Amino acid sequence: MAATGRKHLVRDFNHFITCYLCRGYLIKPTTVTECLHTFCKSCIVQHFEESNDCPKCGIQVHETNPLEMLRLDNTLEEIIFKLVPGLREKEEQQEVEFWKKNQPKANGQAESLRFQRLGLPDVGGDEHDEGGDDDDDAGDEDYHRSDPQIAICLDCLRNTGQAGESTVTDLMKRFIRCSSRVTVGTIKKFLSLKLKLPSSYELDVLCNGEIMGRDHTLEFIYMTRWRLHGENTYPMVLEYRPRIDFG
Repeated sequence: MAATGRKHLVRDFNHFITCYLCRGYLIKPTTVTECLHTFCKSCIVQHFEESNDCPKCGIQVHETNPLEMLRLDNTLEEIIFKLVPGLREKEEQQEVEFWKKNQPKANGQAESLRFQRLGLPDVGGDEHDEGGDDDDDAGDEDYHRSDPQIAICLDCLRNTGQAGESTVTDLMKRFIRCSSRVTVGTIKKFLSLKLKLPSSYELDVLCNGEIMGRDHTLEFIYMTRWRLHGENTYPMVLEYRPRIDFG
């Protein structure tokens, strides 16, 4: 004899699939690894701008960078989309509408928008060299929203005795947070645009006095140069200077 049971409604599961912060369905559900509480990604990232504690239980997530303790839960996201009819389509439509409204109108704006997708600050619509350093374009379609984030400080390295030293200056905002997949090549491009350098101008990016290769990601540098050299401070400090020609 087949067992008969009460038919469950979506609201029966609301406690498990709604965000404690916004009270809506979890969008890009993101779990705090310290306490396993889950929130919308945008909600918890915004919360951690002001606090290092879990908004639900109050536990300290991380002393300096709670964003390191976040993990996307793609399985839960798929479950929610299956439970709530039309939610996936609604979110996809809102995303399409957002990018339509923010469609870049010029090449400079397109590069600026790409930087923003990687988590780097806006660089405005300055002209730039369109050749080379395109290795980060592959995979931009997801806008790196699922990437772990990393905070860095970009310092201008002075007293190099180079002719271009007066051209390379400090950034107005030295502290940024961006995707850990950002490469040194992208950082160089970002610096060139922010400092309004000629497209032919070359920069070196250094960590602990060592010049970093253009294909090095920030995650790789953090793991192999910053953390392993006994640096426990946060954020990670990268220095930049005019390229020194030894020829």
